[in-house]
Amino acid sequence: MSAHPAAAPAPATMPAPPLHLHGPDGPWDEAAERLDDTGRVVVWTTWGQWLTAALLDPGLRPLLGHDWPRYRQTPAAAGRLRFAVSRFVLKHTAAVALDVPAGALDLGYQPGGRPVLRGLGSDVELSLTHTDDLVLVGVSRTGPIGVDAEPADRAISFDLLHEHVCTPAEAAFLAALPEPERTAKMLRLWTLKEAYTKALGHGLRRRFSAFGFACDGTGRNVLAPGPDADAELMAEEDWHFASHVVEDRFLVSEAHRRIR
Repeated sequence: MSAHPAAAPAPATMPAPPLHLHGPDGPWDEAAERLDDTGRVVVWTTWGQWLTAALLDPGLRPLLGHDWPRYRQTPAAAGRLRFAVSRFVLKHTAAVALDVPAGALDLGYQPGGRPVLRGLGSDVELSLTHTDDLVLVGVSRTGPIGVDAEPADRAISFDLLHEHVCTPAEAAFLAALPEPERTAKMLRLWTLKEAYTKALGHGLRRRFSAFGFACDGTGRNVLAPGPDADAELMAEEDWHFASHVVEDRFLVSEAHRRIR
């Protein structure tokens, strides 16, 4: 196994790029097909593409449900609108997984903020992230899922962050690269680790330097042990990882473990 962190998987093994939802009209058939084929779907949109439909929907308040007070109390207008659209997209995508109306779903949140479905659909796993005007949602019927996104041109400092983000093998690999390749690969590594810890439900509570990624013989991103790695987690199988660039300006990563 090569110690090549955050390398793009080979085309033959790369999961399909996140599905672009142009608005409330979908394409939902394709989302349903992906759920049937792989047990999961990752979708993206921009909140501007859903904004008018969400705000003019007379069912917005019942759709938001317990999130309605939070929506109303968000002080900044942009934050309030982004909040409404992200929940709109999340519930509509989860509704496809369950073949029920979006308004029938009730969202709750774990202590770290991870969204969960309460009651109906509690076996469906969710992940949500947004950056700038991007909204990214992961929905899985077959096990934990996590998604993360960053602007593809975000500048992050290797010198300041590598001890916190990288295993020794990852840091050595990245240190040997020229700029801007080093920054691009470190950003990919960052989003992969964010997505993985979100899928675990740990968020930032798990040290990124305690586990790593490498590239296997087929070009796929796979888990690689770091110092103080959790041997039980490293032994878990059926993890799938992928990174893609959407709209030529956002780097998005997903982590999914199939357990059912």
